[in-house]
Amino acid sequence: MNDSASVPITSSALIIGAGPAGYTAAIYAARAGLAPVLVRGLQPGGQLTITTDVENYPGFADIIQGPWLMEQMAAQAEKMGTRLIDDVITAVDFAATPFAAHGDSGARYLADAVIIATGAQARWLGLPAEKKLAGAGVSACATCDGFFFRGKNVVVVGGGNTAVEEALYLTHHAARVTLIHRRDQLRAERILQERLFAHPKIRILWNSVVEDILGAGQPATVAGVRLRDTLTGAVSDLPTDGVFVAIGHTPNTAIFKGQIAMDAEGYIITTPGSTRTSRAGVFAAGDVQDKLFRQAVTAAGTGCMAALEAEKFLASRLATHDQAAA
Repeated sequence: MNDSASVPITSSALIIGAGPAGYTAAIYAARAGLAPVLVRGLQPGGQLTITTDVENYPGFADIIQGPWLMEQMAAQAEKMGTRLIDDVITAVDFAATPFAAHGDSGARYLADAVIIATGAQARWLGLPAEKKLAGAGVSACATCDGFFFRGKNVVVVGGGNTAVEEALYLTHHAARVTLIHRRDQLRAERILQERLFAHPKIRILWNSVVEDILGAGQPATVAGVRLRDTLTGAVSDLPTDGVFVAIGHTPNTAIFKGQIAMDAEGYIITTPGSTRTSRAGVFAAGDVQDKLFRQAVTAAGTGCMAALEAEKFLASRLATHDQAAA
């Protein structure tokens, strides 16, 4: 018999996810004396574990490495009193308190408050070169990495709001931005399209798909993209210094479906100005509920908010219980 399955792991606050939001929530929850349990999931550290140079996280004058930053956050959370567990939550039950979560290990977790910080994943083209050249000219975040392409030529792949916004942002750094779209019209909002079409630094390649990303040098960095015309089938190479894939993100929320309210894209809906979800006692922080900013520092900020709101929720419950007992 699996002992971990027979004896639940209990805590005042359970944190699901281990990116900047999860670790920050853990630090604040631990400081509040909640003795939180944090289940780290498949990718402890989140998207920053596959990010090399980070120069926009406050407090560091020099460029730091994403994995190192996550290691430091994990160490701080643990030092404060967080119990870190390497497991993957596969199902949850928020119908009643204590809330329950089930791990792939067979462990069962019970908590009076839950903070969801499972993040989101960028959608990729599925090309082997994307992984090979990640951090070497391939990115899914212009606001994260655009600064590294000052005065260079870059391409953006996509046709929705994200792609157009990324292209417009990159004009602040790059010398030339080429938007590559597989169709002959964009899906982005009209006002964004108008700004895109009017910008002198941007050109658009219609009816084109990226078949490969070309690298050069040792170690290899992006040198170009191989394009296929969707109408004629013609293949051509376009030199470029950077490739920004902007075809959307997928929030990691499948296991919460039917438990809390989400929007049509699967992002958790939170009360404006808060991390509260549709279920009292369940909070959401970071990219799992933020489709606009998607930055490590904003994720950390909402992680702090979630922990403070969880502390307030638990204190209110305790006060209500004490009044009822009296």
